[in-house]
Amino acid sequence: MAAPSTSARPWREEISKYQWAVLFATTLGWALDGFDSSLFTQVAAPATADLLNRPSTFHTGLVVTLFLAGWATGAILFGAVADYIGRVRVLIIGVLTYSVFTAATVFVTEYWQFALVRFIAGIGSGVELPVGAALVAEAWNNRHRAKASSVMMSGLAIGSLLSALVYYFVGGLGWRQTLAFGLAPALLALFIRRHIHEPATTAEVKAQRAARRQERAAGAAKTADDRFVLNQLFSRPLVGRTVACTLICCGALFAFWGVTTWTPQIIRVVVANRGVTGEAAVPYVSWATAALNVGGLLGYASWGFIADRIGRRRTYAMSLLIGITGILALYPFADSYTTYLWLLPVVGFGVFGVLSGNAVFFPELFGPSVRASAMAVTNSIGRFLTAAGPLFAGAIATTWFDGNLARATAAVSMLIVIAFIGLWFTPETHGRFLYSGAPTSSDHTSHTTDRMADARQPEAT
Repeated sequence: MAAPSTSARPWREEISKYQWAVLFATTLGWALDGFDSSLFTQVAAPATADLLNRPSTFHTGLVVTLFLAGWATGAILFGAVADYIGRVRVLIIGVLTYSVFTAATVFVTEYWQFALVRFIAGIGSGVELPVGAALVAEAWNNRHRAKASSVMMSGLAIGSLLSALVYYFVGGLGWRQTLAFGLAPALLALFIRRHIHEPATTAEVKAQRAARRQERAAGAAKTADDRFVLNQLFSRPLVGRTVACTLICCGALFAFWGVTTWTPQIIRVVVANRGVTGEAAVPYVSWATAALNVGGLLGYASWGFIADRIGRRRTYAMSLLIGITGILALYPFADSYTTYLWLLPVVGFGVFGVLSGNAVFFPELFGPSVRASAMAVTNSIGRFLTAAGPLFAGAIATTWFDGNLARATAAVSMLIVIAFIGLWFTPETHGRFLYSGAPTSSDHTSHTTDRMADARQPEAT
């Protein structure tokens, strides 16, 4: 395949119907994934209280943690499978799994059933990001790849906004009726099956693996590329990039799950102090969730456009600093609902933007034979390590912060600074696929970074 086009043709002429279909399917899939998870966080506290016959921040945090653990497990499992059998079939399996089991939550009668169903839904939910991001990166083999990846990531915020709208209208009916809407994503599987085929890189990787099997059968020596994909990610020359990207994910996810999990409950506390409780609080929670996700939508969608202008690493730094500023200005100090409505978009723009960067940047660091696995592993290790964040915030709110959940959320979310460590050890890609060859001194000014990062050579796109 040819290198990315730099011609002066109108940009629409550079994009095929297949590329548009891939972008539509992955954006909608990620939107419905966000719809499911955001809808759940808005009803997690009342659902837990109903099933336990008492409110419990610990058990609310626990069920969110189990969902994240399922997400990470499913991502690693299906990400590796996608690197061997292809992206499309795995994407369909994931969509069906998280939609069916979200809807199945309606029928649970015990808390342990609630937790189990959410764990299984998480397994399906984990497929969308690594496989969808790999599919977009490989299908959009032109100069618009970063923008397309950002648009795909904006789907998460679109879905979360949609969930806020649904909760606004049906939240008063009860948490079961609200979660019944989780079955909607199943319809996407039909579209994917009908309109999306595997990108050319999938066939190329399969052909290369078949050729290597024949060579090995003829007596050729085993090479690093012959190893199982997960082994490759934790061996040279890829291990440095795997670790660096994982650190970025860890920092981003501590903040993301801290603010998305607990903001609805924090808003309930804020309005309860003014006498607004029960079903009367539903519109307030809905609008606050919408405000967070409006900022998130802008952060997601703009990341690729900004990164094409100023570079990936500078855009990461910008998103991180905005997220940190928003968190510190809001959660430790604000006790006004109006203040939350003004500052939640700032938090969303910064924190969500970092995750968009992962979808743009990480595929450029890993080759097509390990790309979905790399996206899955780096995000999933981050999720395993940060899954206890919501649980921890709920626990320390009582023990360290005199019951102040907002300050506890700020403390956990500030672990976003870990992302700066990973960012230091990654090269600037300038929009190219860089994953083979010998290191160059231009990767980073630090010699340590050169040792951690493998080479910068453009992948044929």
